[in-house]
Amino acid sequence: MKEAQFYRKKTRDTIVCELCPHMCQLKEGETGFCQVRKHQNDKLYSLVYGSACALNIDPVEKKPLYHFLPGSSTLSIATVGCNLSCLNCQNHQISQTAIRSIHFNTLAPEEVVNRAVDKRCQSIAYTYTDPTVYYEYMLDIAKLAKARGVKNILVSAAYINPEPLKQLLPYIDAANIDLKCFDNEVYQQLCGVRLAPVLNALKIINQSATWLEICKLIIPGYTDDVKTIRKMLIWLMDNGFQDVPIHFNRFVPANKLQHLKVTPADTLLEVAEMARREGLKHVYIGNLCQTNYTNTYCSNCNQLLISRDAYLINTNVIDYGKCNNCGQKLKGVYS
Repeated sequence: MKEAQFYRKKTRDTIVCELCPHMCQLKEGETGFCQVRKHQNDKLYSLVYGSACALNIDPVEKKPLYHFLPGSSTLSIATVGCNLSCLNCQNHQISQTAIRSIHFNTLAPEEVVNRAVDKRCQSIAYTYTDPTVYYEYMLDIAKLAKARGVKNILVSAAYINPEPLKQLLPYIDAANIDLKCFDNEVYQQLCGVRLAPVLNALKIINQSATWLEICKLIIPGYTDDVKTIRKMLIWLMDNGFQDVPIHFNRFVPANKLQHLKVTPADTLLEVAEMARREGLKHVYIGNLCQTNYTNTYCSNCNQLLISRDAYLINTNVIDYGKCNNCGQKLKGVYS
C-alpha cells in the first residue's frame, strides 16, 4: 500500500477522500466508491500502487487518438478499480470487482517505463479502468516517463476534482475523455456520477498544454437522443472545443446492457454529420466499418491526409503537421 494524496481528516474517526467528486467519507477500515482507496490507521492508502492487472501494447488509434503520433504504439496499463459504475462497461471484470479476485503483476514505476522503452513504445497509456483511481501510481510513472522522453496518455471519464487534475496535467501529453452523455439524470443512471464535474474537467484540460480528444458512445435508449447530442455540440462550440477531435463510437452490448442492440449505422452517421454542421472540425465514427469518418481530412481544403482501416493507417501524408496541399496546420501532435 502507498499513502494516497488528496484527503483530509473530518472528524476523529472519519477522513474525506478529495480525489474525485464522490468525496467519500470513510471510517477506519472502509474503502471508497472506487474500492481501491482505504482508510487505515488515520491515513488514506492506495491499494493498487504498483499492481498492474493489464499491460498491453496497443496502436495509439485504439485509445482512440487520431491526432497524436499517428501509427505509433503505446504501452497500455491499468489496475483494478474505478470511480464510475457504468452499466455498459466492457472492462467490468477489472473495473467493478473486488481487488482480491484479480491476478496482478507487481511492477514498480521504473519497470513500467523500462518496458515501454524496451518495446519501443512512444507513449504509455493509462486506460482500461479509470486511471483516476490509481492516481499516485500513474503520476509516478508519468514523471519518470517524461524524463526519459516517453509521452503519457490519459484515457479517462474525467470524474476528478480540479486540483488533482491540474497537478497531473503537466505530465500528460494527450488525453481522450469519455463524455458519456449531456443529461445529468442519464449520467447518474448510466454511470453513477454527475455531468457537471466532467464538463469542468474538460474545460481545464482544453485550457492546458495537453492534447485533447473526446469520445461519445452512442447507446440506444440512453445516449442517442439527437436533441441532447445537439445541446452537447453547441456547448462544445460555445466553450472553445471546435478544434478538438470527437469520436462517436458504436455501442456493442456488454455488461448489464447486453439486452440492447448495437447502435444503428444511420444514427452514427446522423450525429456525425450534425457535429460537422455545428462547426466541429474533426469528427470520427468508431466501431463502424466502410465509412469516411475514420479518415483525417484538412479542415481548410478537405484534402485526405490520413486514411485508416480500423486501427491501421493506410496513408499518412501529413508534412510536419501541415496539409501537403494547402499548408494548413493540422491540430495535434505529430512528432
